[in-house]
This record gives sequence, C-alpha cells and structure tokens, in this order.
Amino acid sequence: MKRRDFIQKSTAATVLAGVGGLSLQSFSPSKTKKITILHTNDVHSHIDPFGPEDGRNANKGGVARRATLVETIRRDNPNTLLLDAGDIFQGTPYFNYYGGELEFKLMSMLKYDVATIGNHDFDNGIDGLFAQIPHADFEFVSANYDFSNTVMDTHVKPYKIITKDGIKIGIFGLGIKLEGLVGKDMYKETVYNDPIGKAQDMSRILKEEESCDLVICLSHLGYEYKNNPNKVSDITLARATKDIDLIIGGHTHTFLPKPTIEKNSIDKNVLVNQVGCFGLYLGKVDFYFEHGKDVTADGVSIIV
Repeated sequence: MKRRDFIQKSTAATVLAGVGGLSLQSFSPSKTKKITILHTNDVHSHIDPFGPEDGRNANKGGVARRATLVETIRRDNPNTLLLDAGDIFQGTPYFNYYGGELEFKLMSMLKYDVATIGNHDFDNGIDGLFAQIPHADFEFVSANYDFSNTVMDTHVKPYKIITKDGIKIGIFGLGIKLEGLVGKDMYKETVYNDPIGKAQDMSRILKEEESCDLVICLSHLGYEYKNNPNKVSDITLARATKDIDLIIGGHTHTFLPKPTIEKNSIDKNVLVNQVGCFGLYLGKVDFYFEHGKDVTADGVSIIV
C-alpha cells in the first residue's frame, strides 16, 4: 500500500475515544506524547496471504505484509508496542508440520512485545507449547491461568510493564475457561481462575501500586455473548472493572472496524477492540498523553 493511501485509510477510519474527556484539538504537539498500540488475535498459523481466488479474503493477510505495515508505523512513531491476544497456533499445515516453531520465530522477527495464550495454543498439549517457548523472543502474560504445577511454570507472568517515552504501560492477560474447549490431557494441571476477579486485582495493582499511566488487558475471553450474557466476555469485563484503559480481545473472531467505547464500573471510557482472525487486519490504537495525565485515544483496523 502506498504511504499516501495508507495514511488516508487510517485517518478515514479513526474514532476519537476521549478517554480523559478532552478532544485531540486541545493538545499542544510539543507537550503531547503519543503511544501506539498495534495488535493481532487469532492468527491461527496463517503465514501466507490469501490467494486471489479466496473469496472475501482474497489478497489479504500474510506475515510479510504485516511486517511492512508494522515497520512503517514504527518509523512514524518509535513509541509503539506490538501485542497478540492468543490463538497463535492451529489452522494451516505450517502448524501441523512445525508445531508452532515458525509462528514464534516470525513473531520474534516482527518484534512482538507481549502475547497471551488462547485455547488453541494447547492443541499440541501444554508440552507442545512449552517446547516452542525457546523460539519466542517475547513474553507471555496470563493472570487467570495458574501454571504452577506444569512445565509452563515461570514461563508465563501475570503482567508485564513497559515504559515508552516516560509513559508506563502495564499489560496483563486473561484466558478463556479451558474445560469443554480443550481436553484435560492437553492442559493438564493448568488451573483456570475467575477472569473478572483477576482483572480487578491486576488492574488495581498496575494502576495504583505500579503507577502505570496506561493499563491494557490482552483477553482471549471473546468479545460478547448476546445469547449468554452471564458468560464472561470483553464487554462484561469492561463494565465490571475500573482501571483498564484498553481491552484487546480474541477468541470470537469479531471484526471491529474501530474500537468499541464501553463504560466501566465508575462510568469512564474503556476501549475494546478485536481484529477478526487469520492476520487479515492489524489493530492500531493511539493514546495521546498531555503532561502524563489527560488522555485521549483513537483507533482503527487496517487491512493487511
């Protein structure tokens, strides 16, 4: 995509979230810090782009194209993070043959910062996931999966803190209930804990104890379950918590052209975003900080 077209497409699809209640126009460029969050979810081992005969997905996707987009955005703003919301594995012969090695190596080449774990990442068992960890030059976070009695113990942290341009960013992960989705022999002694309770704990720790300016949840819970409102989703998570700024979701393969703006438990804005599946889109959310306090955000899904 030509740079001019890329900028026009990005600008046209922008949504102003007004996290801090201010418009972007109120900022002086010299005083404003910009943090860019790029994200994927449910890539499912799709390394190659779709071919010209692949219906609605024709000529979309592919890791090489994603890499070009990421490089362009990082060049524009070095204060950029690249995150993934799980289900990295399963979906093409690349996974059947390489067992996840290629996926992790390519994500490392793209310089992903943090990822969480989806249910399909257990498809070769927890031992198969563990075997690929040496190929991942990025970190895994999950606050509600307890891996204490498994081979993944110490390889997954509840959260990660990254500082960019003086802005402290806390990132934690949440996974869906594995029982009924994954065979017990695949996840073994992994313990699933209530994601709402863990999210309340993690976001409080990151916002209050760690003094993070921005709190992000990498969620593999699913965007929303209208037919089952009692099932935990990103929307119910946003409404039940008060210290999360952005929820990056996965699992339900929900295509959002821009982030949803949801109200949290104290009536403040939370952004919820998900970019479908198979690496067809790259999510991009920009946060603007003035004096490290007042925050606004805009977001867009970019076709790869």
